[in-house]
Amino acid sequence: MRLPVVHAASTFTSMRKFNTAGPIQPARHYHIPPLDRIHLPEVLDLIRDERYFVLHAPRQTGKTSALLTLRDRLNGDEAGEYRCAYINVEPAQAAREDVGQAMGAVASEIAREARHTLNDPATAEAAEALDTTWRPHDALGTLLEGWSRAAPSPLVLLIDEIDSMVGDSLVSMLRQLRAGYVRRPEGFPQSVVLCGVRDVRDYRIRAGSEKEVITGGSAFNIKAKSLRMGDFGRAEVEDLLGQHTAETGHGFAPGAVRAVWEQTRGQPWLVNALALEICFRAGVPRNLGRPFSERDVFEAREALILRRDTHLDRLADKLREPRVRRVIEPLLGGGDAEYSDRDFEYVRDLGLVAPGRTLRVANPIYREVLPRELTWILQHQITPQETAWYVRLDGGLDTDKLLAAFQDFFRQNSEHWIRRAQYTEAGPQLVLQAFLHRVVNATGRIEREYALGSRRVDLLVVWPREGGREDRIVIECKLVKEGRSHSRAVEEGLEQTRRYMDISGTDAGHLVIFDMRPGRSWSERIFREERNRGDARITVWGA
Repeated sequence: MRLPVVHAASTFTSMRKFNTAGPIQPARHYHIPPLDRIHLPEVLDLIRDERYFVLHAPRQTGKTSALLTLRDRLNGDEAGEYRCAYINVEPAQAAREDVGQAMGAVASEIAREARHTLNDPATAEAAEALDTTWRPHDALGTLLEGWSRAAPSPLVLLIDEIDSMVGDSLVSMLRQLRAGYVRRPEGFPQSVVLCGVRDVRDYRIRAGSEKEVITGGSAFNIKAKSLRMGDFGRAEVEDLLGQHTAETGHGFAPGAVRAVWEQTRGQPWLVNALALEICFRAGVPRNLGRPFSERDVFEAREALILRRDTHLDRLADKLREPRVRRVIEPLLGGGDAEYSDRDFEYVRDLGLVAPGRTLRVANPIYREVLPRELTWILQHQITPQETAWYVRLDGGLDTDKLLAAFQDFFRQNSEHWIRRAQYTEAGPQLVLQAFLHRVVNATGRIEREYALGSRRVDLLVVWPREGGREDRIVIECKLVKEGRSHSRAVEEGLEQTRRYMDISGTDAGHLVIFDMRPGRSWSERIFREERNRGDARITVWGA
């Protein structure tokens, strides 16, 4: 019987889904209206006031969707107040520092937009005929001047992926826009929006033709304002999940909605990817006969991390950059910060850390991805573990056996691994996390908190039990380096562990002291003792 199969397939095809790739299509994707996310009244005021400005946000936040929706809104105005064009200049990246080729790629984008969006064949033909190898540093300005003078309405130009261009090509692009600024709106676009990951003032452009680094602010000092596109708020996450419930009848338990928000903190790609994994498998809607639960959320989170989708893989790749390492390494190890404001702004614009001046990893999923990526090789060097030896007869986690095994593992492997690790300052804490992940994560999960300047990392091991119960075990790790007191580190660590136990609602606490002072023997470093801190009993482990 073919008809039911065809009917089901067509139902799946017409059903909207969560979008994780490219601009949203409202008929196909659950979404938050893009223009609700960019302070539209302010954007319209800037355009009306003939301003050039920047819209920036981390990758896969929804910038392109917002620009395309803005273009269609401006062009759809019956009064015909503006003509708006959108171009993506990423193809010019391949030209690197060849300004002529880069401007040719930009001209090709203008030609396509003029022909297919604005029905302007004359501009399209002019762009296609433009010889960008002759006076390449003036070619774009000349094209935009002719386009603006011929347009029946003021021209608004939206330039996406501007920071994908590099070197002389980017400098030339910015300077040609700056040079034409004085001729707006009759002889140049009335308003230009530059869109990318970073604010243009943060560009430090190494141009081959210049003797020094050019900053974006000097090459494009006509910018009126920088707007940052934010993540979803909690209400928007609930709205997005609610759209799926409204269309399918499949709801989310309150704990599941809370977990999606808390694990993603509203990062748009993460919200959509997590929801897609929860609600669909192989493109087919899941029907579990019950609302999606908090456990479904964590299972989906683990699947995303293991799959290393492009978004997460790209962030992980950034960890190799020195300016990223300077910010992230002290955070992962609890050490003191030694990075510049520019390093911090760069990492913040990438979305790895949260907006604002306080340094913290942007969300729990990134907090999980970072140490896993940095210890990927080590994890696979750890022999797969049989669960029997570290599980008690009642099904609980035997943390004493687990940490005793870690002491032995650390003694045998730490020196070799830390020496070859890129993030050496956070090496001991990363080795512990790699070991716990390899042993625990098949059944339980690890929640991580990092505290800059504290020389500690807070770990919470969550271990499921029968009947929906779970064990919650705090493992605090503290680093002792040359010039620091071991006894003081223990006292500080006990107080920090007690406090985190209270926050986590558990009476199971362990403190791991990594003694990295030179000349210390393993017999001095390895120990285990029980200590009391107020009403909390804490096991202290030396490593």
